Amino acid sequence: MDRTFVLIKPDAVAKGVIGQIISRFESEGFRVLRLEMKRLSRESAERFYEPHRGKRFYESLVDFITSGPVVGMLLEKENAVSAVREIIGATNPSESKPGTLRNQFGTDITRNAVHASDSPENAIREAEIFFGSPTLITG
Repeated sequence: MDRTFVLIKPDAVAKGVIGQIISRFESEGFRVLRLEMKRLSRESAERFYEPHRGKRFYESLVDFITSGPVVGMLLEKENAVSAVREIIGATNPSESKPGTLRNQFGTDITRNAVHASDSPENAIREAEIFFGSPTLITG
């Protein structure tokens, strides 16, 4: 079994769709191994989005992700990273396939309801930043 990290963003939390998002992953065969709601500090958000530092949208990403509570999830399933990315859809909700989480709950390229790790390596890095433990994702 593989593990990955998903973050329910402040826009989806504010819309009250946390349960629907979690339910979607569970209905697709994912096991929720860890779940936590918190508000990210600016320092944590900057570390989380470090790969985007220097890009024109970096500051707006950090500002947005720290604007309200988020929910982090550690999920498990075969081919977890690719399976999650299929369920969430394209970054821009208007380009996401119908039925994907971003198409269903996202508003724009920043307020797109969920973040999901794009590789096993980033899943480890992001889970460690969010949960604060290097052993969680590898079991």
